Amino acid sequence: MSIQKYSLFTILLYIIAFFSPIFATTSQASTTTTTVSYLLGAVLMILLYSNQVTKLTFENDHSSLVSVLFWGIVGIFLAIFLQTLIMQVEQFFGVPIESQNTQNIIRLVLQQPLFALAAMVGGPIMEEFVFRRALIGIFDSYSLTWLGIIISSLIFAFIHQDGHLLLYFSLGFFFSLLY
Repeated sequence: MSIQKYSLFTILLYIIAFFSPIFATTSQASTTTTTVSYLLGAVLMILLYSNQVTKLTFENDHSSLVSVLFWGIVGIFLAIFLQTLIMQVEQFFGVPIESQNTQNIIRLVLQQPLFALAAMVGGPIMEEFVFRRALIGIFDSYSLTWLGIIISSLIFAFIHQDGHLLLYFSLGFFFSLLY
């Protein structure tokens, strides 16, 4: 399967999972639908990726398991540092530190504990496949990897819809570089 087809299917799965809760009739059904659709979307994206034989240009480097684990662990701390730094910059420019998106997710997790699976497992897995591989992959096939990283980071920032555009753009850009 070509990178373009893979990317299209991955993005389509994300859109379906993201918008499936609008068909639920109650808020209880909506959180259940979100949880199921996010987990199912993540599983389907993993399967789609595992059947993908075409690699992106920067995926051809075979990193050792130790290197991957090192950058995975160090990446967590670097992301926290970056988030703290960017939040200070945003606060300097008058952006409130609170995130309405995060507050809504916390409220839903407290009301429906199983929703944590959507927020902490399904959603992040889908985001990585969409924003780090599918969107960048579209541009990578035309040797425009950096443009793909920038556009992917911008879309990542806008999709979070809570006014922290610089924060989410920076994190999206960092995660793309880490990938």
